[in-house]
Amino acid sequence: MSTIFTCLTVTPTPRPLSFTSSLSSNPLRIPVFPRRVWDSRVLVRATVELGGGGGISRPGGVVESDKLPSDVRKLAMDAVDGCGGRVTIGDVASRAGLNLNQAQKALQALAADTDGFLEVSEEGDILYVFPKDYRSKLNAKSFRIKAEPFVEKLKAAVEYLIRVSFGTALIASIVIVYTTIIALVTSSRSDEDNRGRRGGRSYDSGLTFYFNPADLFWYWDPYYYRRRRMQTDDAKMNFIESVFSFVFGDGDPNQGIEEERWKLIGQYIASNGGVVAAEELAPYLDIDSKEGLKDDESYILPVLLRFDGQPEVDEEGNILYRFQSLQRTASRKSKRKEYVGRRWSEWVGGIEKFFQEKKWQFSKTSSSERAMVTGLGGLNLFGVIILGTLLKDMAVAPSSFIKFVTDIFPLLQIYAGSFFAIPLVRWFFIRNRNAQIEKRNEARQQCARVLDLPDTSLRQKLFSARDMAQKTVIGPDQIVYSTDKDLLEQEYEAREWDKKFRELERSD
Repeated sequence: MSTIFTCLTVTPTPRPLSFTSSLSSNPLRIPVFPRRVWDSRVLVRATVELGGGGGISRPGGVVESDKLPSDVRKLAMDAVDGCGGRVTIGDVASRAGLNLNQAQKALQALAADTDGFLEVSEEGDILYVFPKDYRSKLNAKSFRIKAEPFVEKLKAAVEYLIRVSFGTALIASIVIVYTTIIALVTSSRSDEDNRGRRGGRSYDSGLTFYFNPADLFWYWDPYYYRRRRMQTDDAKMNFIESVFSFVFGDGDPNQGIEEERWKLIGQYIASNGGVVAAEELAPYLDIDSKEGLKDDESYILPVLLRFDGQPEVDEEGNILYRFQSLQRTASRKSKRKEYVGRRWSEWVGGIEKFFQEKKWQFSKTSSSERAMVTGLGGLNLFGVIILGTLLKDMAVAPSSFIKFVTDIFPLLQIYAGSFFAIPLVRWFFIRNRNAQIEKRNEARQQCARVLDLPDTSLRQKLFSARDMAQKTVIGPDQIVYSTDKDLLEQEYEAREWDKKFRELERSD
């Protein structure tokens, strides 16, 4: 039997509310249900925020969605759209990969800002219902949401400015270095009477008039990294793109992959009735090796914490994990598939069999492009070394162009050295990171293979998980209360419910 060597925090089950709860202690006229109730305090708090039943408004017209992190808000809204605008907290958590607390806060804020309302089922489940135009309503209220696209563009432009400055400086450095070398060599051959003015006025005025380093930035492309991710690996780059790719690489290939990981895990659990074995989630988690997983299932703890899972023991003594919040849904789109006489690869359907990280690439440049960039970088480094030797033995006029080059020469040295130092450091970093990624990918793939052809004990464990699974779709016919109705209607329905509860109590 599997064991866990880490302490698991068990959330106490809510106490059933008494049938005799009176409306006098419930000023919001929210009925109290005799069956299992999911955190009725959430209903009361959200009703107040939405102004349910009593027409309560938020002081100062605060936009609650502005308090949410932008990524959490976007993921929650995508999940709401995917479910058709009628969701439970578990729906959003599983589809968006958010933890339950994030999903709950996001739904409350979005509903408060977009005239959404709550529904309560016969079992006490809370559903959030949004109008079709809730996005446009939110955009009309929130200045922050309106400004986000412009802020993102500005941020991308600033980040690109920093990167492109390093690349365009290569051309500027080569021009400055070799122009100065030519000036110094030419001036050294002039008459001895003019040695105090090495380089001559013609080098100062001519260079200033004809050459402006700012002209090198006419080809800036603030969407370079975004565009590079959209291109194929064999797409040809221009010269300046090759410089960027050689020095800084082509961005993180696993950007946003953690969000995708939690989406996969949430969808997997929800699609299988909210009860799974630890071995089923191993292909999606970070594990070093599949060895010892049967004896130590602590690797599943992050999932339990994120989706409020609880361990349960079946009749055979196997430890399974139940996620009650993901067992109840307002969407009819997801249907649980049974693991009966099927291979695991067929059973998981459209969900990926295991989570795979992408390896980092040093650069997407071709060998010829890389050779050209390396050659120009080497040419610049060689020029800086020669120029440093010449400047040591030269007397320079205070107002000359060469004096300016002398002042910025330490920067030229730093740039020439870092042009190769940065890629060298990146190469070691990428080599080490790819080794770790390959190790994790291989371990997850091995765990997936174990599920593809499970042995007798694992197969029995999976059968037990499917038997314990529950999936409840909450339809409109199961709704007994809604904050979308006016005060008189709520009061009438509340009295009817209280009357029914008292009748049930007397019959018991």
